[in-house]
Amino acid sequence: MPKEMRLEEISIDVLPGVGEQRKKELEGLGIHSIADLLSYYPYRYEDYRLTDLAEAQHEERVTVQGRVFTQPSMRWFGKNKSRMHIKLDVDGVFISVIWFNQAYLKKMIQPGKTILVSGKWDRHRLQITADRTVISEEEQKKLVGRLEPVYSVTNGIKMSWLRKLVYQAFVDYGKHIPENLPEELLQRYKLLPRAKAMYYLHFPKGQRESYQARRRIAYEELFLYECKLMWLKRMHRTETEGIVHTFDQQKVDQFIAGLAFPLTGAQQRVVSEILQDMKQPVQMNRLVQGDVGSGKTVVAAIALYANYLSGYQGALMVPTEILADQHTESLRKLLSPYDVRVICLTGKMTAKERREALAEIEMGLADIVVGTHALIQEPVVFRRLGLVITDEQHRFGVKQRAALREKGISPDVLFMTATPIPRTLAITVFGEMDVSTIDEMPAGRQPVDTYWVKKEVWPRIIKFIEKECQKGRQAYVICPLIEESEKLDLQNAQEVYEQLTVELAPIRVGLLHGRMNSVEKEEVMNAFSANEVQVLISTTVVEVGVNVPNATVMVIYDADRFGLAQLHQLRGRVGRGGGAATCILVADPKSESGVERMRIMTETTDGFEISKRDLELRGPGDFLGVKQSGLPDFKVADLNEDGRILEVARQDAARIVLQKDFPQNEDYRVLYEWLQKEKLESLNFD
Repeated sequence: MPKEMRLEEISIDVLPGVGEQRKKELEGLGIHSIADLLSYYPYRYEDYRLTDLAEAQHEERVTVQGRVFTQPSMRWFGKNKSRMHIKLDVDGVFISVIWFNQAYLKKMIQPGKTILVSGKWDRHRLQITADRTVISEEEQKKLVGRLEPVYSVTNGIKMSWLRKLVYQAFVDYGKHIPENLPEELLQRYKLLPRAKAMYYLHFPKGQRESYQARRRIAYEELFLYECKLMWLKRMHRTETEGIVHTFDQQKVDQFIAGLAFPLTGAQQRVVSEILQDMKQPVQMNRLVQGDVGSGKTVVAAIALYANYLSGYQGALMVPTEILADQHTESLRKLLSPYDVRVICLTGKMTAKERREALAEIEMGLADIVVGTHALIQEPVVFRRLGLVITDEQHRFGVKQRAALREKGISPDVLFMTATPIPRTLAITVFGEMDVSTIDEMPAGRQPVDTYWVKKEVWPRIIKFIEKECQKGRQAYVICPLIEESEKLDLQNAQEVYEQLTVELAPIRVGLLHGRMNSVEKEEVMNAFSANEVQVLISTTVVEVGVNVPNATVMVIYDADRFGLAQLHQLRGRVGRGGGAATCILVADPKSESGVERMRIMTETTDGFEISKRDLELRGPGDFLGVKQSGLPDFKVADLNEDGRILEVARQDAARIVLQKDFPQNEDYRVLYEWLQKEKLESLNFD
């Protein structure tokens, strides 16, 4: 056998017993090569370590070995249903064992015979309901005290056959499993060698081996993934020349001093990180995440002003026209006194308005352009684009974000999100970016009081809305978006609108939903912003970024139909004027997770805590949206459980891959060669 054997290139059919049909069945499980088989890890183990019944908990799964004391007694229920019962002597204690629908065992189980039984323990009746029985003495010797792997299999493949196949693969090829971690890391963390760890993941002698094996492979997966990200970061730094922004820091400081409110410590830190990036000859690639209302817009305005002082144009892309209008207005208010021209580019513009806007952009007369995805369309040509900001970046696909970046020559890039991402996910999904976090709320911003109520109290909610409106305040009432039936969703909002128009008269009620055209939406939002409409009935159109400081009440109908992140975003629409605000979740959840979501929302207003709990409830793929999450498919590592390992793996990857002599360092030769072979472009990052 050649020494440098590549197991991923050896087809699975070299193993005995793998013919054409078996090969197809294994390929259905994603097993094409010996490497695939060796890393097809079990998802759990059957525990055949003998249980001390004196310490076993009620309804716990137990394994015992004992001598059959009585003849099996059998009862039949209809043609194929049966119940068999015996007494078993386990170390001098007589217990009952019952089997359902396993009549074939009757001939094999005879008094005096020693058998191994696993199943659910009924502590009160001293009884095991058996789901696994081993009668052969030879097989008992093999199993007792062991953890047996349980794999995901299809109908065509038997578990016992797959176990034998995996074992055979280790016998034939185990010694050719290459080590892929640097020796220094194996020593530092006392990690098992890779071949041994892989073997123990399949066939652990006990809990200790299983734990050590899992720890090694989880670290390996996370470390190698982080190495890819750091390699991308390194290539970005060395191959991408950025714009060196030169601006008068004193003018930026004066702009900040002229704001109507002081920056929080977190805002100051993030601004400093961004401005530092902009001065470097490397293209900025930074994500700013902050909770709802933490002040990201002001941070973006400071960055855009510094970019303007450098003589460049800036672009801000947002997901909705409502948000584009709002950001345009906010930026004009902040920047017009400094002679900065801010224009808006959206799909609703007339042909003439659009032509004029495009001409201003191309001639460099527009200093800052705010827009929806209309910004990335072909006719948009910037004269000198220096900074690109994408707000609520997760709402745009990778290609859309890249298209805006390509409107300039290596402009600095800033992504912003008000959907806090747990740290483990942020450094996994956005690992090649620098991540800044605004984790402090502006002074005077009070937490929104949140209540969960049943639908029966709806009349009291209407009275509460009426009282707030009489004080001059405003309210949102959100109806859920039901993807399967947009029509039904529209009827819900329409129904609530008609009901409240009558019940709250003479208070003015408005309606906003996704089927309205841009002009209609704008009219309603303008009327609500101007307090001409006091109560806005809406679908989730208002979720992102809408800012009406006078709104103090958020009622979310059928709140259990929303995810935690969405509920938190909606709640963030109220209390933006600095005073007290209330969010009322109207829900009668039928599932445990629905109840848990309502409970979490009433317990905390911290977006980072909510995102952490959301991740625990849903898992990483669902949390980010599987299609565009860019999440790697780890076989062993778990981002919920292995956050600490991920942090360590990231630090190690950065220290090794970003050091200047990494490609020449002999200690990391294997790692460097692996990175050269990896298709980094397959990572879902632009």
